[in-house]
Amino acid sequence: MPTYVARVRDSKGNAKKEKIVAETPGQARSALRQQGFFIQEIKQAQSLSLKSDIDLSGIQSALIGVSVKDKAVFSRQFAALVNAGVAIVRGLGLLSEQCRNPKMKKALSEISSDVQQGVNLSDAMRKHPQCFDNLYVSMIQAGEVGGVLDEVLNRLAKLLEDVAKLQNQIKSAMAYPTVVGLLAIAIFIGMTVFLIPIFAGIFKQLNAPLPALTQFMLGVSEVLRSWKLVVVIALVIAATIAYRMYYKTRVGKETIDRLALKVPLFGDLIQKTAVARFSRTFGALTRSGVPILTALEIIRDTAGNQVIANAVDASRRDIQQGGMISVALEKEKVFPVMAIQMISIGEETGELDKMLGKVADFYEDEVEQAVKALTSIIEPLMIVVLGGMVGMILLSMYLPLFGVFDHIK
Repeated sequence: MPTYVARVRDSKGNAKKEKIVAETPGQARSALRQQGFFIQEIKQAQSLSLKSDIDLSGIQSALIGVSVKDKAVFSRQFAALVNAGVAIVRGLGLLSEQCRNPKMKKALSEISSDVQQGVNLSDAMRKHPQCFDNLYVSMIQAGEVGGVLDEVLNRLAKLLEDVAKLQNQIKSAMAYPTVVGLLAIAIFIGMTVFLIPIFAGIFKQLNAPLPALTQFMLGVSEVLRSWKLVVVIALVIAATIAYRMYYKTRVGKETIDRLALKVPLFGDLIQKTAVARFSRTFGALTRSGVPILTALEIIRDTAGNQVIANAVDASRRDIQQGGMISVALEKEKVFPVMAIQMISIGEETGELDKMLGKVADFYEDEVEQAVKALTSIIEPLMIVVLGGMVGMILLSMYLPLFGVFDHIK
């Protein structure tokens, strides 16, 4: 019989690896559960065979991502099928046939095949991290253990729908500034490359003294029309690569994320978004039966901000030693006071999941209002920036003409 290696947590929340001999992954999972372990991942201890065949559909699916909306729609439909008594394998097959996303379609087909061979749904989904992350798989696993898979799927759908709604609000708020910004850059480059050289020829014929602003714009025009532009582009690319490499380091990620929280207007929005995501995800995980330590570990890995992740990890360590979540979060001074107080009340009353839901609702409304306020500020600001760029170019071109007119008089 094959040997399986599993990443598990014991009743105290300590992570460890266990080896077990069983005929199928399902039998291995059952044996580990009887020993009191919460299973995070299980796989066969043998090396997997490599596939050498080139699959065009696989290449296509690799280039296309799976959006939050795709997962939300799948969760809602799958929950309806499970609640109606449709077998999991048949439900996965039906959803695979209807799915329009190639990556998701392929993943559902393989998951259906694995489940048909006796693999648990959560284990089958864990093989496709690009479609189903650790948060999704952990909630599915808790639903399987508790026998409430349809309820967990509905919670997942609601959670993903809320995340998608929040993302859409932020994207819609940034759409106008992005379009205006690109338009401003295009106008600036067009006028600098095509309009300024015409005036430069006139200034050369008149032999007129040029103000500093005009000399600066002529220099910019020369750079954009010569080989020096390649140097500028190379410097921009090098700076971008250096930034990304620095951000990949733990110190760089923490430094940049901490600075992001202090940026005027945007820092407050980032903090409120992180609090809303933390509360919504934590509440959904605990309500689905995922152990608190495991839930905090998942949230830490999906926080999106290293400073927030450090605060969550600190609270996880304090809880492991018998502390409280609210006290640990308060020490880090990252979460707002009101959120910490509401979490503290939830811990004291034993209704942490309900209180987390209220915190999430409150801060999602705060994010929505902050996005609207930010939009109302950015829109006129971008118009001013666009007008200022065009005005600067025109002013730099007409200032020398005023000097010529004065000289003629």
